[in-house]
Amino acid sequence: MPDPMLTRRRSRWSRPSMPLTVVTVLVSAIFVIPVLWLLAGSLRPGHEIFESLSPLSWDILIPSEVTLENYQAMLFGPFGRALVNSLIVCVISVAVGTVMCALAAYAVAVLKFPGRGIIFTVIVVGFMIPFEAVAIPLSQQFSSWGLANTITGLVLPGIGNGLAIFNLRQHFLSVPASYREAAKIDGASEPRIFTAIYWRLGGGALVNSALLIFLGQWGAFLWPLLVVSERDLQVAPVALAQTFGEHSSSFGQHFAGAVILSIIPALLMFILQKSFGGLSIASGEK
Repeated sequence: MPDPMLTRRRSRWSRPSMPLTVVTVLVSAIFVIPVLWLLAGSLRPGHEIFESLSPLSWDILIPSEVTLENYQAMLFGPFGRALVNSLIVCVISVAVGTVMCALAAYAVAVLKFPGRGIIFTVIVVGFMIPFEAVAIPLSQQFSSWGLANTITGLVLPGIGNGLAIFNLRQHFLSVPASYREAAKIDGASEPRIFTAIYWRLGGGALVNSALLIFLGQWGAFLWPLLVVSERDLQVAPVALAQTFGEHSSSFGQHFAGAVILSIIPALLMFILQKSFGGLSIASGEK
């Protein structure tokens, strides 16, 4: 028979604390309200965005007139072309970068060779250094190689993601060494072992690394600004910044561009969220 005192104590701890709930709601509102204001502003005429702030009321979140003109102006203008450029750069970077990072992670996690620890240390230190610290000399080097104003110049710095290599290395270390030993006994080569075992067991680690590469390229601003001067090759974050005029700006269009830049990675995260629950290598179970 359960102890009544223990039952009351458990029920007391299971009840949510009212002050904590209130604090949670307030903190959530602090983060949610600006997002709702951004979304509402993108659906209303530009001149109404700041007019709705005085007097302060719920009108800032409820457009008096819903219009898609801001989105049409952005998507069918220079920003739309830049958005396509960003998608091309991200797709190429993810496709090439995921394979390159997986190969590098396989080398430093599985293969035995002199200096492996030093190479891994350089990789870890490399992704801890801010890219802004090396962006200017790197852009000068790319210009001397003739890679300025090219898709290749935009893609190359993003395919070697140190954090993605670190993430995949940690995952590959969890793969039992007996899998590789059994494959070698059967006569499998190293490329065969990599593709048939480690790549197939990559699961959520590969998806996570691909997202790291995608997000790094999607939000890149300084590097495209340095390496690309032609308007036709500009990417979306830079194109959005260039829509701000010196004397006049359409804040409705700016808000629409910001929503578009934010919604694409959010949708990608929502679609791929089920892939984050990786396979337990040791047990072979979810």
